[in-house]
Amino acid sequence: MNEFERIRAALRAPGGPTSDFELNPGVALPEQPRRPAGVLIPIEKIDGRLWVILTKRSSALKHHPGQIAFPGGKVDPGDADTTAAALREAEEEIGLSRENVEVLGLLPSHVTVTNFTVQPVVGRILEPFEVRPEPGEVEEAFRVPLDHLADPANYLTQGRRWRGQRRYYYTVPYGPYYVWGATARMCRVLADRLGA
Repeated sequence: MNEFERIRAALRAPGGPTSDFELNPGVALPEQPRRPAGVLIPIEKIDGRLWVILTKRSSALKHHPGQIAFPGGKVDPGDADTTAAALREAEEEIGLSRENVEVLGLLPSHVTVTNFTVQPVVGRILEPFEVRPEPGEVEEAFRVPLDHLADPANYLTQGRRWRGQRRYYYTVPYGPYYVWGATARMCRVLADRLGA
């Protein structure tokens, strides 16, 4: 079984949804409708090694400015589903054509403190492409080795004050990049699947 078949098989493992609240006992999810969103976890093979593309969001954005994230966003009326939204957003944000992505599977959904239910879509990039960050949304796009994200030893739990309370979250730093929160939690789910 090649590495992409192994990833596809790992994505079929059972598992429930995650949330930004799960490391914080006693903090309940708000009871309100959540907006659906999709993100793409794009995996690319370069010189025999697998890499994941992440973005640094523009500091001008309303939601999560300046944070590290996967390409993605909320489901628009023209999107068939969260997978379609993830592929559309990846095309808009980093210039990755949806025809150049083979969807390998889905991770469990993740509920954010900003009231989104995010569906992570794992995709294989079929052909090399030129990453073109959309300047209004993406300050920078960069690659992280999949084996770095797949190693549970690279994850930390940290905390900070949020709305008057101490809130804890996952981090998975890489070089100058501080990957944390929902993005790190989704990465950790993928790491757990690949290590199982």
